[in-house]
Amino acid sequence: MKIGIEAQRIFRKNKHGMDYVVLQEIIELQHIDHVNEYYVFVKPGEDHCVESTTNVHVIELKCPSYPLWEQWALPRAAKKYGVEILHCTSNTAPIWCDIPLVLTLHDIIFLEPRDKQNHSLYQNLGWLYRRLNVPKILDKCRRIITVSNFEMENIIRKLNIPRERMAMIYNGYNDWFRPIDKCELPKAISLKLNANDYFFFLGNTDPKKNTERTLVAYSKYLMQSNVKRKLLMADLNPDYLDGIIERNNIENIRGNIVMPGYIINSDLPSIYNNAFAFLYTSLRESFGIPLLEAMACGTPVITSNTSSMPEIGGQDAILVNPEDSDEITAMMLRLETDKAFYEQQKDIGLERAKLFSWGKTAEHLLKLYQDVYQDSYNK
Repeated sequence: MKIGIEAQRIFRKNKHGMDYVVLQEIIELQHIDHVNEYYVFVKPGEDHCVESTTNVHVIELKCPSYPLWEQWALPRAAKKYGVEILHCTSNTAPIWCDIPLVLTLHDIIFLEPRDKQNHSLYQNLGWLYRRLNVPKILDKCRRIITVSNFEMENIIRKLNIPRERMAMIYNGYNDWFRPIDKCELPKAISLKLNANDYFFFLGNTDPKKNTERTLVAYSKYLMQSNVKRKLLMADLNPDYLDGIIERNNIENIRGNIVMPGYIINSDLPSIYNNAFAFLYTSLRESFGIPLLEAMACGTPVITSNTSSMPEIGGQDAILVNPEDSDEITAMMLRLETDKAFYEQQKDIGLERAKLFSWGKTAEHLLKLYQDVYQDSYNK
């Protein structure tokens, strides 16, 4: 088979969720498949995180915008290299393409009601592009992959996709996420924390991340805790943070939040390992790789009882109503005061994480390619 994989954004320095998923899939396919031919199409960038091998060819395509790259440069290059299956990995695909398509539809959040307070231009443009693109490509896709049973049932129900055209393939996590003794925090973070004992939260301005309620819960924690652990957050616009503080009258959190900016993936193992607990209190997730990463490091996780999070975290995980800040606070305090419960949650997470790996993801993906190829060319 000649398989094309769209991986437009994996060479950019500041990667996000979908970028890491396709990057790990490519790396694992390089390890397990030395028979089929792969053409990985990327946009030029400074982080050359995948290199060509004998049967995996990394092709850089220059184009000024995401839509033009996907709609014009990608199908043109796929045809030039004789690709027989084209896997588009980030929710959208070329509208005009006569090559059999496989689409990874991570979620359909873009079709659901939106929070009108979301003023991010990047997120709004992405939302609009997906709303325009996805309805036009679904009927053209030979298989539609998604990443949890929750999301698969959601897609089937809301988009009327025949079940036989759907495939569920779980994500994995990297094996460097594991318990590490005496690991040091990145210097820029340790200087600001002054202690290796904190809550960690990957909130941002995306409404689904539930940042406002989580910060309200943290404020209540500070008022009730005898320890008053700090909160490490990845990156949050200062004006956005000020708005949350003012609206909710939670000035007490200001001096206790540490925000070092964008956190690179290689720093995360030490951050999880040094954290007292990880807060993954989103309103909605299609999978939740950070949930797995924290569990694999032996870090207790407080997560939500909604969407895919009970499926990935398991029924023994700490599952809270993400819309109830008091529930979040109560579990932060219980982890702090109940040592047996804390140790139990560490063990639960370590065992649960063993069920997932990028190797399993790649094996299922290769089997799907084989099925699509047989359906498309052997009839």
